[in-house]
Amino acid sequence: MTNSRIIGYTDSDWAGSIDDMKSTSGYAFSLGLGIFSWTSKKQAIVAQSTAEAEYVAAAEATSQAIWLRNIFKDMGEKQSGPTTINCDNKSAIAMMKNPVHLSRTRHVAIKYHFIKEAETKMKIQLEYCTTEDQMADIFTKALPKPRFELLRAMLGVTEFASRRSIKV
Repeated sequence: MTNSRIIGYTDSDWAGSIDDMKSTSGYAFSLGLGIFSWTSKKQAIVAQSTAEAEYVAAAEATSQAIWLRNIFKDMGEKQSGPTTINCDNKSAIAMMKNPVHLSRTRHVAIKYHFIKEAETKMKIQLEYCTTEDQMADIFTKALPKPRFELLRAMLGVTEFASRRSIKV
């Protein structure tokens, strides 16, 4: 058994699709130094706020974190303590942590409130990270080249040029 811990990053854009105003969720999970699970997916609902779009993305990342924890447990690599999921939206984190906020956000579908239950059962821990440290940003929106290259490097993805792609 190793001491490697799963760490997650979750992000969304808000109303990024000009066709239907739906947001895009993205998440990435690392184990040690490498990213081993990631996604970029259009949300099923139209979020009415940035916080809601981020909360939906966090719910999707929570589902993945629980699934990954179960896979690791089946392989004999049980995770000690909750899986940290980094989110760059303080309002989304507050919605999960504070029941007062939950009562004021009825427009957020109830099915996404299982994040609170997952944290209570010590399966996940949603934490704030700055936008600069948000690796999942690369999965949710177009970025300037320097930011894209920085995030790509943070994810451990390197540029590869084959002989066929190089013009002589």
